[in-house]
Amino acid sequence: MRYISRLPFDHPLPWPRSIALMGSTGSIGSSTLRVLDAWEKGRLSRTRGDAGEFRVSALAGGRNIKLLAEQAERWRPPVLALRDKEGEYGIDALKKLLPSGYRPDIVAGPEGFAAIPARDDVDIVLSAQVGAAGLGATVSAAEAGKVICLANKESLVLAGPLLRSICERTGALILPVDSEHNALFQCMTGRRAEEIRSLILTASGGPFRGRTREELKNVRPEHALRHPNWSMGAKITIDSATLMNKGLEVIEACYLYDMPQSEVQVAVHPQSVVHSLVELKDGAVMAQLAVPDMRLPIAACLAWPFMLEDAIPRLNLLACGPLGFEAPDTEVFPCLDLARRALDEGKTVELNAANEIAVERFLKNDIAFLDIPDLVHTILEACSGFEPPLADTPAQTRSALDGILARDSHTRQQAAAWRA
Repeated sequence: MRYISRLPFDHPLPWPRSIALMGSTGSIGSSTLRVLDAWEKGRLSRTRGDAGEFRVSALAGGRNIKLLAEQAERWRPPVLALRDKEGEYGIDALKKLLPSGYRPDIVAGPEGFAAIPARDDVDIVLSAQVGAAGLGATVSAAEAGKVICLANKESLVLAGPLLRSICERTGALILPVDSEHNALFQCMTGRRAEEIRSLILTASGGPFRGRTREELKNVRPEHALRHPNWSMGAKITIDSATLMNKGLEVIEACYLYDMPQSEVQVAVHPQSVVHSLVELKDGAVMAQLAVPDMRLPIAACLAWPFMLEDAIPRLNLLACGPLGFEAPDTEVFPCLDLARRALDEGKTVELNAANEIAVERFLKNDIAFLDIPDLVHTILEACSGFEPPLADTPAQTRSALDGILARDSHTRQQAAAWRA
């Protein structure tokens, strides 16, 4: 096991910490601002060290410009970013929503998003954009040697080896925000690599755990969006329902910790209290337990290697009831096995692109729920694998990123044309 980046325990990051929040209007972004608001209002405290301070240097949203404007009015960052340059969700439309006297720089599109992490007034980049759209900002942050609080798992799915090589060259630090990977990270902190035997990711099982394929034939988007434990965005909620989210997390774990996928297991845990486990070679199993609340891993990454006290409500083990574990049903939910296959065959870019389009089409009622794995399977059958690119220079990074995005774009076209 070899972690993807440096881990400066002895020389912690300085305070104050300036944050660029990429994907501020999404679920993770909104939760991050709740954490920062609680910190600013004195509802959180650090466990040790002098009092620190967080500053918001940039907010980057998508097309929810009303929420972005509200966030900007509250935090007053010097730069804002949004998806569209023009039109009803563009720069001029956003300017009309901002308070008088507040005139931030506003950038738009992929180039604008990618420029933010390299700014001198940014210490931490919280990468929380949804899907492959977040890759550019994550790579830019790594090239700039920044601290990356990574909630965009697709960055690792598409470019895990690339990001590892960049981090080795620039000294960038990656901290996992995904609840499962943050749990693994915390369970492994202080352990020597040779002590780790395997990693165990937990999965809630989603809203359809225990159902048969026959029972899933008439599932509609509103049914799949009813996650039993977590409040998340639409895309990740559908991925949870298909178990693709857990497949992507297996890939993420392999790249984060340099582990063979045979040593990364998945256990369905409906209560979502145990967030992941680490098996040690002496037979012990370490687990992280907490109420299901994304503010915990967010706070852990923002303050690392310190801790913010009372980031979430305390877990009452006596009240949470029995905790159960079971094997995932990969016959009814084949996306987990499709992800493992894609990792073996060097097809993770195609896996992710096909799945993103499949989820979009399902949410539009263009394909059925059971068509999602069928579409992904067809794409994987038709494409060829490739060796993940590395980058010894910024120019090689740009070339590698262009190649990944080209494969991503080509796959999306194929997935959009797929018919059951």
